Amino acid sequence: MTGSKSSQTTRNVVIACLALWSVISLIIIVVWATSPDLKGAHQCRSELEEQRREYEKARVTWENTQKVLEEQVNQGRENQSTLQNQIQLLNQHLTELNATLGECQQENVILRENITALENEIEAHIRTEANLTSEIALQKEQIECLQLNLTQTQHSLEACAARQSAAESLMTAAKKDTEACQSSKQFLQKQIQKCKSTQHDPPENSAPVSALGSALFLVIILSLNLFLTLLVC
Repeated sequence: MTGSKSSQTTRNVVIACLALWSVISLIIIVVWATSPDLKGAHQCRSELEEQRREYEKARVTWENTQKVLEEQVNQGRENQSTLQNQIQLLNQHLTELNATLGECQQENVILRENITALENEIEAHIRTEANLTSEIALQKEQIECLQLNLTQTQHSLEACAARQSAAESLMTAAKKDTEACQSSKQFLQKQIQKCKSTQHDPPENSAPVSALGSALFLVIILSLNLFLTLLVC
């Protein structure tokens, strides 16, 4: 736009200069033509012809200059149209870039929010991990305590099994001792019955009396044996 105004101003200045020069030339020709005292007719004609030739040259120059200026003006208009089209394209690109920039800014806001949310989640996971680590350590301690209790319980069970086995052995021995005591008791009862039946019969001679004494001695010994056996049981 500025280039077009400058070229138009230049063209107007050149045209004004040429017009002024043409007017001045015509004035000079008229002055020379109206002053016969100063110059002769032949000289005036030659000078007039010279002025005409110069005027033709100036006119041709002016026409050429005008053509060049018009071409420059047309070129400037074309350039102006091209620049306007480019400006419109640039404006469209600028509008698109502004829209894209707005979208990018919105995406940046969303990304910042997502990053903040992810950082919060990471902190929560870190806290959860720390809590889980503490719980795992506590559970490990509990497991160690349970293993210790299990080991102690296992040892207690083994000791109980050993005691049970010993008790069963003692019970078996006690049963055998009881059976032996029962046998001794039955034998003593039989001997006592025999002694009682022997006491009721009349003595015939001294030999049965001595046999009765032996039997009583045997009963006494068996009674002592039974008593000792019962004390052991």
